[in-house]
Amino acid sequence: MSYVFRDVSVVFALAAAAVYCNNWLFWPIYWFAQGTMFWAVFVLGHDCGHGSFSDNAILNSVVGHILHSSVLVPYHGWRISHRTHHQNHGNVENDESWVPLPENIYKKLDTSTRLLRFTVPFPLFAFPVYLWYRSPGKEGSHFNPYSNLFSPQERKLVMISTACWSTMAIILAYVSFTVGPSHMFKLYGIPYLIFVIWLDLVTYLHHHGHEQKLPWYRGKEWSYLRGGLTTVDRDYGLFNNIHHDIGTHVIHHLFPQIPHYHLVEATKAAKPVIGKFYREPKKSGAVPFHLINNLITSLAQDHYVSNSGDIVFYRTDLNLFKLLSLAKSE
Repeated sequence: MSYVFRDVSVVFALAAAAVYCNNWLFWPIYWFAQGTMFWAVFVLGHDCGHGSFSDNAILNSVVGHILHSSVLVPYHGWRISHRTHHQNHGNVENDESWVPLPENIYKKLDTSTRLLRFTVPFPLFAFPVYLWYRSPGKEGSHFNPYSNLFSPQERKLVMISTACWSTMAIILAYVSFTVGPSHMFKLYGIPYLIFVIWLDLVTYLHHHGHEQKLPWYRGKEWSYLRGGLTTVDRDYGLFNNIHHDIGTHVIHHLFPQIPHYHLVEATKAAKPVIGKFYREPKKSGAVPFHLINNLITSLAQDHYVSNSGDIVFYRTDLNLFKLLSLAKSE
C-alpha cells in the first residue's frame, strides 16, 4: 500500500503543478512524467491481478479496480487474459500477449496492416485496440463478458470491471465538459498516450528484441518452464524503481506470485540455478536509449513464424523489410 500512496501522491502533485504552472515550458515535462506515473500505477494494479499485491483477494480486487480503472483498463477483463498469457507464455498457439502470427494468418494481412503493425511508432499505440479487439487471428473483447476470453463463471466479474471502466470514462467526459476538452487532453489525454507507449514498449521487449532469436513452442515441446525462460529481463536505468522493477521479468514469469519489491532479490537467488538459460540484460544509462534500437530491429525482422514445427523462430518478410528500410532511410 505504501507504493500505492507514493504513486497516487505523485500523480496528484504533478496534476496540481501543471494546473498551477500552465505554461508550455512545463507541459512537456508534465506529459512525460505523468504518463510514466500512469504506467507505474498500472504495474501496481498488475500485481493485484496476480495476487502478489496482497494475500487478501478482496483487497486485490478493490485496489486493482481503482488503479486500473483510473488508466482506462478493465481490471478483470485484462487480469483474466493476462493470466492466460502467463499460463501459456512462449506457446505459439495459446499465448495471449504479443504472440507471433503463423505464416498463413500473416499472409492474409494487407500491406497497410503489416506496415502499421511493424512500423514505429504505430505498434506503441496498440494496447487500447488490443483491449477492444485482441490480436489478428483472435476474437473477443476485454469488455464483453460473453467473449471467448472468459468462462461463464467469469462473466459477472467482467461486467463489474466494464462498469468501473465506464464510470471512469463518464467522469473524464464530465470533467472535460467542465474544464474544456483541450485542457483535459493536456491533463489526462497526452499522459494516457505516454502510458500506452510505456506499456507496449515494455511488454513487447519482454518477449522480443533479444540479440539472439528466441524460440517459440508448440505441442509437446512446450512446457511452463521452457516458455518462461524465453522471456527477457531489461534494465531501464533510473526508471527501474519508478515502474516497480517490471523489467525484472524472467523470475516474474516463473513465479508470478512474488511481489515486485522482491523481484531483484529473487532473480539474484535464481540465476545460479537457471545458469546459461538466463540472459543477462544490457546495463542501461540513466535513460534506456539502447532499447530503442532493440525495438526497431525486432519490428523490422520479426514478422511471423512457420505454420508447422514444435520449435519455431521468427522469420522476416523480405518485401516488408525492404519497405521499412526504405522508409527509415528517407
